[in-house]
Amino acid sequence: MDPIIKFSSVFLMLLLFVFFAGCSGQETEQDTPGYAADVLKTEAVTYSGILGQGAFLTGNYSLEALDVELKAPSYELPLEKDKISNYAAFSGRIPLNESALKMLESNGLVVIENPYNPAEEDITSMYVTLKKEEIPVFITTDSLLHLYHIQFDETLRQIEEKEFYDTLWETDLALLNSSVEEYNNSSNNASNNASNNASNSASGDEKEAARRNTAYFAVALSLLQPKPSQIQTAEDPYGFVDEALFPAGSAEKYQFEVPSFVKEEVESELALIEAHGGFAPSPIFRYEEDYSQYVPRGHYTRSEKLQNYFRAFMWHGRMSMLLKDGLIKSEDPAKDARIQIIQASLISSKLENEPELLKNWDRIYGVTAFYVGFSDDMGPYEYIEAMDSVFGNEEREFNETTVEELKTILAENQGPQIYGGTGNCVLEPPFTPKQADECLENTTGFRFMGQRFIPDSYMFSNLVGAYTGEYQGEKDAPFTLVISGAERPIRGFPRGLDAMALLGSGRAVYWLDELDDSNYENYSVRYSELDSEFSNFSAADWNRNLYWSWLYSLQPLLKDYGEGYPTFMQTDAWQDKELSTSLASWAELRHDTILYAKQSYTTVGTAMLIPPEEKPFVGYVEPVPDFYARLLALTKMTNQGLDEMEVLDPTSKARITYLETILSRLQAISEKELENEELTAEDYDFIKNFGDQLDGVIADVDEKARKTTVVADVHTDGNTRAVLEEGVGYVDMIVVAYKLPDGRILVGAGPVMSYYEFKQPMSDRLTDEKWREMLEENPPEKPEWVSTYTS
Repeated sequence: MDPIIKFSSVFLMLLLFVFFAGCSGQETEQDTPGYAADVLKTEAVTYSGILGQGAFLTGNYSLEALDVELKAPSYELPLEKDKISNYAAFSGRIPLNESALKMLESNGLVVIENPYNPAEEDITSMYVTLKKEEIPVFITTDSLLHLYHIQFDETLRQIEEKEFYDTLWETDLALLNSSVEEYNNSSNNASNNASNNASNSASGDEKEAARRNTAYFAVALSLLQPKPSQIQTAEDPYGFVDEALFPAGSAEKYQFEVPSFVKEEVESELALIEAHGGFAPSPIFRYEEDYSQYVPRGHYTRSEKLQNYFRAFMWHGRMSMLLKDGLIKSEDPAKDARIQIIQASLISSKLENEPELLKNWDRIYGVTAFYVGFSDDMGPYEYIEAMDSVFGNEEREFNETTVEELKTILAENQGPQIYGGTGNCVLEPPFTPKQADECLENTTGFRFMGQRFIPDSYMFSNLVGAYTGEYQGEKDAPFTLVISGAERPIRGFPRGLDAMALLGSGRAVYWLDELDDSNYENYSVRYSELDSEFSNFSAADWNRNLYWSWLYSLQPLLKDYGEGYPTFMQTDAWQDKELSTSLASWAELRHDTILYAKQSYTTVGTAMLIPPEEKPFVGYVEPVPDFYARLLALTKMTNQGLDEMEVLDPTSKARITYLETILSRLQAISEKELENEELTAEDYDFIKNFGDQLDGVIADVDEKARKTTVVADVHTDGNTRAVLEEGVGYVDMIVVAYKLPDGRILVGAGPVMSYYEFKQPMSDRLTDEKWREMLEENPPEKPEWVSTYTS
């Protein structure tokens, strides 16, 4: 089975909303490398499917066919400013310094600091100002990607606050009570079977498993439960309501008590989570856990309820009940592993026997899987299937023999593909890929709501540490280099460039080589294996959920633009700008999914007014119709899927539907531009008034949600105790020279995102708020490749 697609046969039947039970059509650009000369042609792609058991939704992915002659008018580079019809008018409003003008003349484009507001965080505001200043508008893909991010992030946030918090509380509370009951019953059984040593031993393990499950769910409920400081006071003299707080009365609604027999362990776990210092032994699970992961980040800092939900869901997503004892540090690791198998079995049995609880679990898992994908680890369905095999219809007795049988059957499931830091695995010399594989295998087990398999983390896991070997270059310190605990120079950090290269960016490959970030002993071998795997994916593979489809939408931006495209698009500078756009969008994707996406780890190796012209100065749309087509298909899939799951409120649906209308119009205009067809007056009005058009897409969206300044940590290096941060900064301005069918060359301007990649101590993982402080006070350096297009 393809390691990217991981789930059991039972679970496959449960969650078939990869949408692809029936399919027709194929896409030329996907199945045939490159594009036909001077033609952009793709076939329609249509997939539809219906969810089976559980019936969450029916879903469709539909990508329109394209057949566009590439004959956009060109000009020669370097471009003299005297040949730009509106340069005098433009420069009177937006002056370009010598460096920026030289870059514009050399490449037909330049990115400059936003002259209206260098610290602008709203990407839509520039369009309004450009219209007011009578400057031709250049509509960028950056703005469309950011607008999609807003829809993705806001819909997910609303679902979590309005539905999932309460569903998780209800489920955890029921499972806590069930665990307490199982613990008490096991105690009684032990007393009644005191004379039977074998039965007493089995009962002892099951009793301890029930006790630890009690502690496990008590931690989750403690993290969910609102503290007094998080609750709105019942009476405010001015009637003020702070929506960031829990509503008055929440203390009474969310009540529970930690059972006395697990109080010490629960308090110890909560103290570690509160300190979020990094790796430490888990009092309940007895292996090392990275407690720095429990700092609420992303949109989860926007309310107290979201902060609590984040911590509890992170607990459910990360803590594993292991199959093997290789990472457990206790007096009897084998016994602890056996108990953890029983723990997972007891939880799965309870879900199987309580349809409402299983429905709750299915609801949360199904909706989040539509956004992000399937878990990288086993969950209840795999354990239910295994128990059915071992016990059949007989009573389930967890003794050493039956637990070993369960372990054997469970081990037949594919293990995790991403090392997520469980156990803080340490490799001893000689640091081979086989050792890293064994470390990953030792993390196999049950996660109640496991973090999800995402392709970029999978890439990163295979392009660091023992998999890539030692550094072979002569540069002192390429970005990816770390010195392991064994004093060996290894690839401790991946780069966003790795993911973009594997998505098809030739410029990303160039920069990895140029910066010596690919100069490791086995990097080329590992990269080739991944490239072979990902290049064989079909459109179905790439559109299995919203996360993957977002990445698929970026791919047209990363290709080489040849003959027939506008002159500025045929330059390395444009390629690098599109690379940064894609990276910034990817950073937003990781920000939005930080709670659910499984993060990769590197294992530790020990050791600026002119009278108007006769012809108006008109704007331009970045002409990438294949990008708009894919983003439109993704937006429609988002709209339909969420609507059918009944989690999309009318306001959100109206915003997404309006975004569909805009994307469809941009696709049609960009096709005309590439075919050198004169746009209509209505088309030019649409471009000029683009800022006004966006009102329908951001209606009722909170100011915080519109900001581009977001950050996400995406990888952890255990050797340096540091994380890889991917950030989006302030909105910059791109100035582009484009040629019209009437022969005039004009310059227009539009907003673009800025991208950052840097390292940060794992004990200080950044929130959006801390990132904004850093941008204001001491921003990190921008990546090297921005020098080809910025001034």
